[in-house]
Amino acid sequence: MKAWSTLAGTLVATSMLAGCAGNQTQGSGNPADPWEGFNRGVFAFNDTLDRYALKPVAQGYDYVTPTPVQQGVGNFFGNLGDVGNTFNSLLQGKLTNAGTSTARFLLNSTLGLGGLLDPASRMGIERHEEDFGQTLASWGVGQGPYLVLPFLGPSTVRATAGLPVDWYSDPVTYLEDDKVRWGLRGLDLIDTRAGYLDQEQLIHGDRYSFIRDTYLQRRQYLLNDGRPGQDPFAEGDIDFDDSDFEGSGSGSQ
Repeated sequence: MKAWSTLAGTLVATSMLAGCAGNQTQGSGNPADPWEGFNRGVFAFNDTLDRYALKPVAQGYDYVTPTPVQQGVGNFFGNLGDVGNTFNSLLQGKLTNAGTSTARFLLNSTLGLGGLLDPASRMGIERHEEDFGQTLASWGVGQGPYLVLPFLGPSTVRATAGLPVDWYSDPVTYLEDDKVRWGLRGLDLIDTRAGYLDQEQLIHGDRYSFIRDTYLQRRQYLLNDGRPGQDPFAEGDIDFDDSDFEGSGSGSQ
């Protein structure tokens, strides 16, 4: 399940800080970010909301909720996310990944008590994260500039275009009870935010630049399906409108 509430995109970017901390582009002038002035303004707005609203709630949740319960909540929403992973893998022609995501969903929904447990991972069936932004990349759509969205956080033009499809591929969207639907979205957001409290200590230097570069590296990692690829921050290598930049992840499996 994708978190479509306050600062969800910022949290996704922060989740990869540990793996990307060694290769960051700091300061202004990043060719991936031609709208930096606008983006910094939106980032400041989002950061203020997080600091005074979302983060305190997440800290309270983390304090009162036992770790096994938090793991169960994360497993539950991760299991729902495999529906979208299957859908986008099919659109990209990744039939093996689609079968894997389907197997994960079926196993975790049954043996995993509705997704609260994750027996699929213990059986070595790995999750393949896919969204419609990645699907657009596999169809040759250019990434476009980096973009910070109000409430949603880091994105790109292409990833933003994929958000409506991601929303409608989320099973929670189809719950008829508004209180249950938005309650689940809120729980997903708070649980996700709580999971990143410790990782915030890894942010160094300019917070905006660090999160931007981490997010772009994370997107490139997903596009490459986790395989090493071209460094998007190497001098002279950035061309966000060139389909060649998408790397090997844009092909089918």
